[in-house]
Amino acid sequence: MPEIDGINSQLLTLLQEDGRMTNARLAERIGMSETPCWRRLKRLEESGIIEGYQANLNRRKLGLGVMAFVQLRCSEHDQAATAEFQRIVETTPNILACHNTTGADDFLLIVVAKDLDDYSVFVDSTLRRLPGVTSIRSNLSLKEMKASSKLPISSVSGS
Repeated sequence: MPEIDGINSQLLTLLQEDGRMTNARLAERIGMSETPCWRRLKRLEESGIIEGYQANLNRRKLGLGVMAFVQLRCSEHDQAATAEFQRIVETTPNILACHNTTGADDFLLIVVAKDLDDYSVFVDSTLRRLPGVTSIRSNLSLKEMKASSKLPISSVSGS
């Protein structure tokens, strides 16, 4: 696992700002030559610290106006039910995230839909059919005040 030193911290921060930044530009911004910069980048990718690259899309401009935070409680926790639950969650594009949580509920999902009618259909056709689900509670986002996938690199940096 590569150490998150000052240079790797800068690399990660710059890539979180612009994942399309070329190696030449990264090296220039960090003040190093291209080959060592490329090697560091490859080590970060190979270690799994950098999992991939993607474009950040505006869900509202794509017509996905509803974001729901869904708490699920399940009665079944055996291996087969859990595997089926996970398979469905992983293959359902409207579910952006799913976390197994502590507390009264078992899972917290982040779900997007076109509108309330679309969300209602999603609840009936997908969430109510998940194995072992005994309770579904939805909280709809009224206003998104912050949305980011950028991690606080300075908090984990060795420098």
